[in-house]
Amino acid sequence: MSPDLLVALIAFAFVTSVTPGPNNMMLLASGVNFGVRRTLPHMLGISLGFMLLVIAVGLGLGQLFERVPLLFTALRYLGAAYMLYLAWRIAGSAAPQTRADARGKPFTFLQAAAFQWVNPKAWIMAIGAITTYAPQENFIINVLLIAALFALINCPSVGLWTVAGSLLRRWLERPRILRVFNVGMALLLVASLYPIFTDVQGAFR
Repeated sequence: MSPDLLVALIAFAFVTSVTPGPNNMMLLASGVNFGVRRTLPHMLGISLGFMLLVIAVGLGLGQLFERVPLLFTALRYLGAAYMLYLAWRIAGSAAPQTRADARGKPFTFLQAAAFQWVNPKAWIMAIGAITTYAPQENFIINVLLIAALFALINCPSVGLWTVAGSLLRRWLERPRILRVFNVGMALLLVASLYPIFTDVQGAFR
């Protein structure tokens, strides 16, 4: 991989990781409801889960979806249904009893890692990274390099959303205000599914 391509990949990894999406909406809400420390497993799970997804796409899963588009479509709809469930959970999150304690539980490491496999944005990022930034020469090494770079860049990038949520926490201690915030985060998570809703609407025309 040439230096220019590497710099472009780093920029791509940062921009796609730090911009709003399902992961970052959930981390912002988790930072508010549970704080940074309790959200760390969620953050690390996102990074490792996405790294494994990039490797899987590079090793042939992406080609399988190209050959059998129905599989990818089914995965998108499954992911959309799961994200609607997560939005419902976020909207119903209770206010923390104290700063150190909150009702409910944040995402675990394994839950966050598994979520990447049904996260539409994660699939788009992984497929885009492999098809755009992985030269055919030494392809496997390039795939592993892309996955490792994403893991290194992704965690601090998504962590900014957790920290932002934690900083907002003291302003949202009143149950009514926190309830409004959580409902707003849930609606933004649902809004991130707009491309899928558009596809569904087109399929029934």
